[in-house]
Amino acid sequence: MTSETTSTLSPGDKVQHSRYGSGTVVQDNGPTVIVRFIHGIEECEKQELRLLEGPLSKALSQSWDVPLEVINKIQADCITSVNDTWGVFSVSRIELLPHQLWVCRKVNSIWPTRWLVADDVGLGKTIEAGMILWPLLAKGVVNRLLILCPASLVEQWQYRMRTMFDIRMAMYGSEQDGPRSGFWQTHDRVVASIHTLRMDQNGRLQRMLEAEPWDLVIVDEAHHLNNDEHAGPTLSYKLIRQLQDRKLIRSMLFFTGTPHRGKNYGFFSLLQLLKPDWFDPRKPPLEQMRYLPDVMIRNNKSGVTDLTGKKLFQKPLVTSHTYSYNPEEARFYELLTEFIATGRAYASGLESTEGRAVVLVLIAMQKLASSSVAAVRRALRGRRERLTAGKHRLALLKDQMAMLSDPDADGDVVATLEEQIASLSSGLRLMENEAPFLDELIAAADKIHNETKIKSIVEIIRERCEGQQVLFFTEYKATQSLLMTALLKEYGSGCVTFINGDERAEEVIFPDGTIRSVVTSREEAASLFNAGRVKFLISTEAGGEGIDLQEQCHTLIHVDLPWNPMRLHQRVGRLNRYGQKHRVEVMSFRNPDTVESLIWEKLNEKLERISRALGLVMEEPEDLLQLVLGMTSPSLFNEVFSEAANVKRDSLSEWFDDKTATFGGDDVVRAVKEITGNVSKYDYQNVSPLLPRVDLPDLRPFLEMSLALNGRRLRDESGELSFLTPDEWRKNDPLVPSEYRGFSVDRQNRSKQLRSEILGIGHRALNAALNQASSRQVSATTIPAELLPLPVVVFRIQDRVTTGHKSCRAIVAAVECESESSYRLLLDWELLLKLNALPRGRQSLASAPSISAPAVEDTLNAAERFLAEEISRLDHGYKYPRFDIVALLWPRSEQ
Repeated sequence: MTSETTSTLSPGDKVQHSRYGSGTVVQDNGPTVIVRFIHGIEECEKQELRLLEGPLSKALSQSWDVPLEVINKIQADCITSVNDTWGVFSVSRIELLPHQLWVCRKVNSIWPTRWLVADDVGLGKTIEAGMILWPLLAKGVVNRLLILCPASLVEQWQYRMRTMFDIRMAMYGSEQDGPRSGFWQTHDRVVASIHTLRMDQNGRLQRMLEAEPWDLVIVDEAHHLNNDEHAGPTLSYKLIRQLQDRKLIRSMLFFTGTPHRGKNYGFFSLLQLLKPDWFDPRKPPLEQMRYLPDVMIRNNKSGVTDLTGKKLFQKPLVTSHTYSYNPEEARFYELLTEFIATGRAYASGLESTEGRAVVLVLIAMQKLASSSVAAVRRALRGRRERLTAGKHRLALLKDQMAMLSDPDADGDVVATLEEQIASLSSGLRLMENEAPFLDELIAAADKIHNETKIKSIVEIIRERCEGQQVLFFTEYKATQSLLMTALLKEYGSGCVTFINGDERAEEVIFPDGTIRSVVTSREEAASLFNAGRVKFLISTEAGGEGIDLQEQCHTLIHVDLPWNPMRLHQRVGRLNRYGQKHRVEVMSFRNPDTVESLIWEKLNEKLERISRALGLVMEEPEDLLQLVLGMTSPSLFNEVFSEAANVKRDSLSEWFDDKTATFGGDDVVRAVKEITGNVSKYDYQNVSPLLPRVDLPDLRPFLEMSLALNGRRLRDESGELSFLTPDEWRKNDPLVPSEYRGFSVDRQNRSKQLRSEILGIGHRALNAALNQASSRQVSATTIPAELLPLPVVVFRIQDRVTTGHKSCRAIVAAVECESESSYRLLLDWELLLKLNALPRGRQSLASAPSISAPAVEDTLNAAERFLAEEISRLDHGYKYPRFDIVALLWPRSEQ
């Protein structure tokens, strides 16, 4: 029941506004009224408000509402409450995991929001981002959204937001952003390369800085936002700081698996972008650690679970296999070692700049040779052919050589640059009379027709991987083509595909003897592999980030070992990630007679010691090792591997210990302990009582009841749902079609016949149903006691604080009154399940007879007292919570 609000309103009165929904009167100022709504406080014209009759008033006057309408409204409020908090009803084809729900809840609890999410690789950051976004987009809290990421991940972000969550993002392109194009004025949801935007070309940066503020900015791989104490901030860091200084960012979310890159100054500079009032890189770190729980989240694979508390991930099974060079290989590597030693001696006599350039070329050759003879032979041939040319190209390459020591450089780009430097830098002499040396090396390489490592890999596959898919990783395209050739010879055409930055594999020998180039996109290769249409996939570092390959594969082989151990972790993350159903098996191959193998042996021993040290103070040493690696400069590993060949074998251990003294030392372990000990993290034992045990199928009872109240029926044909759209839904949203056919509430439904795909929050039909149900002016009803034996009092809870960082949501809870002294708290999702279990036919819930008004009033008062005592159990995050009774369900005995 509603009435016109021409009379004076009292504090606590419930009113309805056409735009803001229902609210509670704070103060009547005559022609205007101050009202508290869910989103905050507004001063409204009195004539715009309608007075609502609350549950108590209706009970006292015995003016009960139609049961199905009350149930439908409560269902809608519960669905909105659960989704605003947990994102559990988002439109996604991906099964949502508890730790992802928890991250969504944590980030969206306060608005504006500022968080650094530093989850271990493979825990579903894109899914977490989508879950965080959907409630904010659905409520209109976020209208302008900017996602910044490395250039290689832009298309992936756009694709996953669209296919997983139906969030449509415009992809930024510099060609679209001209002085007159108005790109930033015409696009409200943009995904862009931060490396492109940071380059101020053709007025690009200024146009961005003149655009409207962003409600939310998401930065992926946020460790690129680096600020060095001596070198200063990177261009990416400066870009975010400029946006901040101009107040163009309201909320911000960072994602990175390696937030601490070994320097406290850089770490606290990153946090300063999020919370400038809390963090300052110039202040003592320990003073600032206390703020970490409110700004940084880190979940490890060892800690995440399903809804029953079962661990989701197993520690990968890692094995190492050895092989020995044949005589031809041994001779080649002997000559190459001599070549590199001669080149280093020559470089020591040059002026510093040129000497360093020579050493970089020699290191590139070392790396290529550690992968395969084929890789270094291709570079040697290219160098020999260009010894008298290529000076201009050399100048360009020298400018790019700094990338080799850049910890944030793209792995595939670095590998390609190393190949180019080794072959094209012909204007730079590596030694006196270099050409004869090259001729001898090439001749020795040409005598090698079958590489022992490749042969060993094929034998292991034959012995241990029959019937299994296998993912291979190598740093270099020549090695990739070599292994493709070997697999094609063994298993025939169509057995293998590949991923690299060029989307092209050169000099692949097919079973018929022809030598061809193969072209395929990384998306096509991943699709073929995940669908099981090819047995093998060989990837360079281009597949090390941003692509999922775990659908049918759990075996990974390192064809070569990159000199940076962090890359090994990233490779394994392609399989050991969300959705993997088996224990991942990882195999590597090494020749124990090589210096490189000895260094890896010592490095693994040191990594094991670091893990033991971490294990003494923490429960997840394996997961935390990634943090330790992320805190170590890749240049350290480059120096260790490249210089080890010059060290005598009997001195190698002492030299290694001295060279790596700072790697994983006490200060690093201490930093990891301080960070991980202070951040927020998912804990099943603490979160379990609150975790919603609902999913998309639990929307179906609400939809059926909403359709029934509009004289419509939900049709189900083998899980594919259809219905005629109620006129009322189309009246409020003209884009809602007149009929829906072939949609589902099953995330795993892969039917190609689904037109509307998944029904969830954000789907126009569901949004229309929720809006209609929430606006119903009903609040109290009675239900037969055999269906609802106990009274249920429904509350809406929100924060009194409406300024600064505040909650942008209200939550629903209920109190079930078991007796005069016994009550039970129902969370929003528990109440939804209880209502879903009630019959949905109109005849099942009839009107009510007379009920004792004093009994109802006493029950409401007792329920309020009980909720006041128990409200902390909701872990609501409100500073000053307030709650209002919004509905009453009263059992009645049939006469």
